[in-house]
This record gives sequence, C-alpha cells and structure tokens, in this order.
Amino acid sequence: MTPEATQKLAERIVRYRTNLGMSQEELAEKSSVALSTVRAVEAGEAYPALGIFVKLARALGQRLGTFMDDQFSPDPVIVRLADREGDRARHISKVSEGFTYFPLGAGKNDRHMEPFYIEIAADAEAKFSTHEGEEFIIVVSGEVELMYAGERHVLQPGDSMYYNSIVSHRVSAANGAPATIYAVVFTPMD
Repeated sequence: MTPEATQKLAERIVRYRTNLGMSQEELAEKSSVALSTVRAVEAGEAYPALGIFVKLARALGQRLGTFMDDQFSPDPVIVRLADREGDRARHISKVSEGFTYFPLGAGKNDRHMEPFYIEIAADAEAKFSTHEGEEFIIVVSGEVELMYAGERHVLQPGDSMYYNSIVSHRVSAANGAPATIYAVVFTPMD
C-alpha cells in the first residue's frame, strides 16, 4: 500500500469514528482490536490486516468498501489481470507481513462481498482471526494451510474452502513456498 493510500484510509477511519462521537478506546473495545493497532492505523503508520480491517469497519457500521473505494463504477465491475497491479494494496503492518491484497470489487458501491486476489509469501506472518461473516477461498497456486477450529487442512491448486469466519481461523502458505488465492469475504451489516 502506498503511503498516500494508507493515509487516506487513516483519514476515513478517523472521520467515521469522530462522526459517531467514538474515542479510539471505544473503537478498540467495540472492535476487539488492540488500542495500539487502532492508533497505528489512524496515524497512517500501518495498514490493517484483513481480519482487523473487517472488525474496524463493522464497529464503525460500515462495509470494507467504504474505506477502500475512491470512485463508483457501473455494473459490471471488471478487473483485467493486466490492470490488477494498479490496485495493489500491500499490507505493511506487522500483523499482516507477507500478504499482498488486490481488491477486485472496488468501485461497486452497493456490494455485499469483498473479493480479493491475495499473494501469500512463504514466510508470511499469518495470525489467527475471528470476525462475523463468511469467507470463500480458492487456491490458485502453491499450497495453502487453513487452521480452523483447531484442525489443520492443506489445500492444493483448485481446492476451495468456505467457512464461517466467526470461528478462529488462520490462512497461510504451506510447506515453505509462496501461494496465491482468490478470496471472497462477506460481513453482514445487521
């Protein structure tokens, strides 16, 4: 993620939080995100990992796209492979080192899902996550490890996983090699 994009996200989160009359401490408590992480995100020092991003958006009563979109695109939203690099969102916080997210739904303001193409480095620091909603993932290349409810699953290219994300889960590259996936995250707004 570029410094400009990280700062834009920080400003949007601060704006929504202050419009709700919520302190950083209240946002941390309501989202179950560490206060130090909330402060780092709002200061533009870190771009949150996907699970943390979902929790912050939910606590602010918004969908992820509210913070990611810069423009509206009429249906259908098409992201060509050659153009995908321009939407690269590199996560630079320590909580998500090694994961590179390419948002695939930006511009569709009325969406209910967040689709991504994600590159996972061999040494990515995957953390366990829980948040409301569901996730659907398809492995494109490499092997991917899903730790879900204490069970380990290794998936190959073409395999998919669909699970309730309220259950503690962790997705990472398996066997010391990088991997790529398509992921769709659904977070209910009610």
